[in-house]
Amino acid sequence: MEAIEAAIVEFLSTVLNAIGWPGVVVIMALESANIPIPSEVTMPLAGWMLVQAKGLPLWRAILDGGFFGALGCTIGSVVSYALGYWGGRPFLQRWGRYILITEHDLEKADRWFARWGDWAAFISRLLPIVRTFISFPAGVAKTRFVRFTILSFIGSFIWCGALAAAGYWFGSEWERIRAIMRPFDIPIALAILGGIAYYIYRHVQHARPRLEPEAE
Repeated sequence: MEAIEAAIVEFLSTVLNAIGWPGVVVIMALESANIPIPSEVTMPLAGWMLVQAKGLPLWRAILDGGFFGALGCTIGSVVSYALGYWGGRPFLQRWGRYILITEHDLEKADRWFARWGDWAAFISRLLPIVRTFISFPAGVAKTRFVRFTILSFIGSFIWCGALAAAGYWFGSEWERIRAIMRPFDIPIALAILGGIAYYIYRHVQHARPRLEPEAE
């Protein structure tokens, strides 16, 4: 994993040296469009290279990092949301049974997002891993688009501004930030995998009573 991140750092350094903040917008858009480029690398690197190394004040890292990072996140989120809204639901309705997703599951997701969608849009932007993939299911569930977009931007602004400020503080040792945050990825990843395993187990258990009479 560290070798992969080293390659990402080299790529990001090239992009930021070449085009600066527009590069941050593009990279963060990709991250929010389901491409796992860690923002814990992008934003601290930007806070160092584009602010601290140029002798600019801390508030520029917070505001510029927050704004351009959140702008990219919002663009990527809209793309991912649109994919879920226009293509994800028809796809799942037709082919979902092959991956244990039923119409009942989609209805439950609709109810969950109807109740918690606003909080999900905001809080997910403050969590590693989850922030990358939340927009697609929100689109599938047809969460209120305007509110989802606004709250996603606000949450992303806080996340990106904080990471850029951390990169400013750490300076050339900004990579220590990722080392500090990496352990937090593990429980989140385990929770996601545990949820998937439980989901599969429940669906297999519910399928057995229906299959046994047919077998007989």
